[in-house]
Amino acid sequence: MFFDPPQVDPEFIVGLRPNGVKTSFRIDKGKRIVEINNPPAVEIKGLTKSFGRQLALKAVDLTVGEGEFLILVGPNGAGKTTLLRVLATIARPSSGEIQISGFRLDKESNEIRRRIGFVPHQTLLYEDLTAYENLQFYGRMYDVENQEQRIKELTEKMGMSSQLHRLVRTLSRGTQQRFSIIRALLHEPSLLLLDEPETGLDRRASAMLTDILKDNKRTIIMASHRLEKGLELAD
Repeated sequence: MFFDPPQVDPEFIVGLRPNGVKTSFRIDKGKRIVEINNPPAVEIKGLTKSFGRQLALKAVDLTVGEGEFLILVGPNGAGKTTLLRVLATIARPSSGEIQISGFRLDKESNEIRRRIGFVPHQTLLYEDLTAYENLQFYGRMYDVENQEQRIKELTEKMGMSSQLHRLVRTLSRGTQQRFSIIRALLHEPSLLLLDEPETGLDRRASAMLTDILKDNKRTIIMASHRLEKGLELAD
């Protein structure tokens, strides 16, 4: 692609890569656009989070490259969930700087939310709606293209086609967790945040989740108390 010099900044331009990551480009001598900066998927500098006098995170520095799989392992109270909630824009940091896909958390949180999928301890599903109605709702919220096909594809992968039209409140905890994972994947986020996603899953469902995560090109940060599972999946 070519541009006449008067139409662009002679130094650099800023745009989005196909996966939605903000990046910078320069114009070379042949008037071609050349990418000069591929920001990390997640960049954290000096992140601190406190709840009153209780310090949950202290001066955390972390960089996660695009497409990497990072596992967070530690005892309860170590700050794993707090870190994920901050990255998911659910909890506000006390101090520090965070960028996700090149977007600043303090100024561009709406752009960040469109690029993340989050599986917390709660399923984030509406109990008085069917699983299908929940997925339709989230699909519309994220402007998912080919929404019906996407729902069909993911429910089949997680073995949930037969449960799709049941009210969420009538489903077992493990089945709700499967639909929570489907919800988080529905809009094909570039960053997936998982807080002990195997909670409530039986061995078969856990194996399905592992297959999905292994066959995945996106960046993943997962909290787990199972070190062996983390070593199996993480980079």
